[in-house]
Amino acid sequence: MNARDRILHATLRLIGEQGIGAVTNRAVARAAGVSLGSLTYHFPSQEDLLREALHAFVEQEIARITAYVTSLAESGIAPVQAADQVEKAVVEFAHGPEQIANLELHLHAARDPALRETSTRSIEAYDRLATAILKALNIPDAEHHAPAIVAMLYGLAIRRLATGDTTATGTADAFRLLLLGALPRP
Repeated sequence: MNARDRILHATLRLIGEQGIGAVTNRAVARAAGVSLGSLTYHFPSQEDLLREALHAFVEQEIARITAYVTSLAESGIAPVQAADQVEKAVVEFAHGPEQIANLELHLHAARDPALRETSTRSIEAYDRLATAILKALNIPDAEHHAPAIVAMLYGLAIRRLATGDTTATGTADAFRLLLLGALPRP
């Protein structure tokens, strides 16, 4: 892993473990095992560092989820069964300080216009991913329903983190409920 990636990874871990207030140049440099000069070379400002950390996390997560969705779509699974697979994927993907950091960075973006554009772009990326999932499941008007799926998954992530639930219990039922509401009536 190169210095830039180590810095981004260390930033996410610090945010997830201690909050955004813990992100100082010295703390990040120490956690990443790089010099202060290296840190400021790669990230001249705190906004640059936070923006890139959020972007890096979202890109990695989307790549992992996209690979999972591709295999799910190729399996020809029915929408109702897909809900159980989504719950399993949440258990596999949604853990650790990075997940907390992702949520913290989005909340921080509500107060920091410099980060808001990156937060918006990441939400839009999740919306596109949800649209692709819904289309793979033959859900009509997928673009319209995707934001509700994303919002539900974010809400459930907050619930899991706040309660310490590592099982993602209820995710399949919530996903199934939204899918059934999106399916055309016979």
